[in-house]
Amino acid sequence: MTTDIEALDAYSRVVVSVAEKLGPSVANLRVSRRGTGSGVVITPDGFMLTNAHVIGKGRRVRASFTDGSDLQASVVGIDPLSDLGLLRLDAPAAPAAELGDAAKLRVGQLVVAIGNPHGYAGSVTAGVVSALGRSLPARDRTATRMIDDVIQTDAALNPGNSGGPLLDTSGRVVGVNTAIIAGAQGICFATSIDTARSVVTELLRHGRVRRASLGIAAQNASLPRRYVHFFNLSADSAVRVMEVTPDGPAARAGIEQGDLLVELDGTPCLSIDHLHRQLSLDRIDVPTTAAVLRRDRRIELTLRPVELG
Repeated sequence: MTTDIEALDAYSRVVVSVAEKLGPSVANLRVSRRGTGSGVVITPDGFMLTNAHVIGKGRRVRASFTDGSDLQASVVGIDPLSDLGLLRLDAPAAPAAELGDAAKLRVGQLVVAIGNPHGYAGSVTAGVVSALGRSLPARDRTATRMIDDVIQTDAALNPGNSGGPLLDTSGRVVGVNTAIIAGAQGICFATSIDTARSVVTELLRHGRVRRASLGIAAQNASLPRRYVHFFNLSADSAVRVMEVTPDGPAARAGIEQGDLLVELDGTPCLSIDHLHRQLSLDRIDVPTTAAVLRRDRRIELTLRPVELG
């Protein structure tokens, strides 16, 4: 039978191994007019992942590493709707971290966070995956979108940890630490590395992340049971159209304020969050069938989503 000391030693060996392997890849970021945060090198030529809110509108970023090197980094792009940002060091100076697979994470799995809380460089904390598939409101207050596929962990995070890596026991990056809940104990969040991969690709190609838009403002709606039975719907929730952008895709298709959007190309629209997931890059300028309920009628309209501006 494993003793408490042996179990502790095994735990310690994992955390120490991850810290020693990844510590040199994590930077303390100092951003002009913003303060500090963390970042992690993800390619041999010096590209770094961090949070969009760490960079903000800053263009001058300094990155310092545990070996004492201090380098200028340029901003490749930010995506406030996923709270991710991409930097590139002026000269490669640190080993690149290996990216993992967040889809393989399990609740209860040990994870390690490395960052610079309150400026204490190279701080290491550990905990477990508390939950998977969370959604958080985007920090862009002008948007109604959510950050999807968020990892919840009890690894202790503090201001300054933002942008640092969340790591599995093999030292692979499975998330980018993004948020804490003020006043809560052990409730912290990281954007999944699977989301980060697609964001990085878009930032490298376009300097921004392209998304589709219907040209509406909406809110979640619960459907009366009689609606569900009468229209033979698969769920009792939908998206209520609260505002239609003039000359936008929805307006041109004939969608009206008050319509209940129940399906997009045959897939149920259960909530605003669900709708945003459906409005991926590949829907831009592609004919799409929207099914709406208008009073006692079900109407199907064809529209072409545009790029979110």
